[in-house]
Amino acid sequence: MADDLVKDALDYHRRPPAGKLEIAATKPMANQRDLALAYSPGVAEACKLIVDNPAEAATVTARGNLVAVVSNGTAVLGLGDIGPLASKPVMEGKAVLFKKFAGIDVFDIEVDAIDVERFVDVAAALEPTFGGINLEDIKAPECFEIEAKLRDRMNIPVFHDDQHGTAIIVASAIYNGLHIVGKKLEEVKVVTSGAGAAAIACLDLLVDIGVPLENIFATDRTGVIHEGRKNEMHAKQGRYAQKTDMRTLAEVIEGADVFLGLSAPNVLKPELLKSMADKPLILALANPVPEIMPDLAKEARPDAIVATGRSDFPNQVNNVLCFPFIFRGALDVGATVINEEMKIATVKAIANLARAESSDVVARAYGDENLNFGPGYMIPKPFDPRLISEIAPAVAKAAMESGVATRPIEDMDAYVQKLNEFVWRSGNVMKPVIDRAISDPKRVVYAEGEERRVLHAAQVVIDEGMARPILIGRRGVVDRRIKELGLRIRPDSDFELVDPENDSRYQKYWTEYHKLQARRGVSPEMARTVIRTSTTAIAAMMLKLGETDAMLCGTYGQFQQHLMLVRQIIGRRKGVKDMST
Repeated sequence: MADDLVKDALDYHRRPPAGKLEIAATKPMANQRDLALAYSPGVAEACKLIVDNPAEAATVTARGNLVAVVSNGTAVLGLGDIGPLASKPVMEGKAVLFKKFAGIDVFDIEVDAIDVERFVDVAAALEPTFGGINLEDIKAPECFEIEAKLRDRMNIPVFHDDQHGTAIIVASAIYNGLHIVGKKLEEVKVVTSGAGAAAIACLDLLVDIGVPLENIFATDRTGVIHEGRKNEMHAKQGRYAQKTDMRTLAEVIEGADVFLGLSAPNVLKPELLKSMADKPLILALANPVPEIMPDLAKEARPDAIVATGRSDFPNQVNNVLCFPFIFRGALDVGATVINEEMKIATVKAIANLARAESSDVVARAYGDENLNFGPGYMIPKPFDPRLISEIAPAVAKAAMESGVATRPIEDMDAYVQKLNEFVWRSGNVMKPVIDRAISDPKRVVYAEGEERRVLHAAQVVIDEGMARPILIGRRGVVDRRIKELGLRIRPDSDFELVDPENDSRYQKYWTEYHKLQARRGVSPEMARTVIRTSTTAIAAMMLKLGETDAMLCGTYGQFQQHLMLVRQIIGRRKGVKDMST
């Protein structure tokens, strides 16, 4: 790690107050009355309510939005067995991600317990406090046993993110990657390097979504997991023991459609890729140095699609795409478990989001990156604001349909709206305005119809039914930009397109503009030039002539230039002294 990053990281954690978390009250405590409600005597009423009906704990306490991140620090990513105390910064970081991305409150619980039974006893005893348990950085094979025992003993979701979070994102990437290259889950051969907790969870989920067990070959540092192998195998690995004479990665990778690496740096040599099937998927997820660097993989196999765990390469497999939102959906329906149906629902929600057109917010966050579904973009970005409103409802529905929801959601549309309000904090203020717009959609002309932000906005407006957009722009440019952005809107069917270079109304517009401005010295030739070259002038003329109900302009260029044309063409209503924005 670079020296400046080391210094910055330590400064970040040491800046007062130390660490990354604090506890904040959600109710006022300003006077004696507040004190009487929050504590004695008023608090007794909340206690009695829970005694009568334990489910009421979700309505009068924070339990329904509270998760414990529990670890013993025996398998911290990139650091190994550093113990519970040294793992605390990681667990605090996990808590920050829960809060940032899904609004979930977290206590980090670092447990000084290596013994499985002791760890289970400690974690299980926390059930009255929390709505869910996120197990973190616990080494295999103990993590399998700990999770299984806790799931048996507890009546709240228990989720080992290192296993299942990784598995969900990997499954989404493979699901989409195979779609891109035109292959079917039930026909592909999958080879792994690594057979630890995360790898086994990935394979289990791949089997659940359709990959045949007999098509999976797992390898670890000892070689191929095979029938009859005695050394360094645990029960979970036994499911993937193949009846084969092959013993090395080099042997089993021949003809493979998918390589899944969850092992160590540089174990996948470029020459091994040459024996893989056409258009292979290569998921090299060791961090920070993957099993093979993407440039080497593409050099050896230009037809490959490559994913890593790193943010500086395309197709980052990142658990933050999953865990905040799967817990959001589970908590909101009071799920007693996170089951396979909920995981599969998450896989498909993430995959479908990558196939949708990109968000303008995401485009701004990631600059010039290509965010169109394809070989360089097969899973969404972590800062895609739509993740919560896509994944949490899918998880909630799966929980209800599979019978593990104790508080089913009655109005799913209202629930999605609530999630959107979490992302877009202005949602409560704007909802009445948006509802009114939807009830009576107006014609709105966008002067800068070629601009990317405008095209994104038009897609949303059309999807939501808020208005009937009219875009001004050159047809060829608009068509190309729509394709580049992966949008679904189409000129002449979804919206009206006014092409400044070829529109039958051109003569009408310049003639009318000339009438308005002739006394100010505007000649017919000047009028023609303005209408041909200024999309703001065209939009203003459309509004002036009643061909639209509203106009939007000024996404680029000088404010005063746009305002001048609006003044000249539309002018001020009688009694209005000035215009403002």
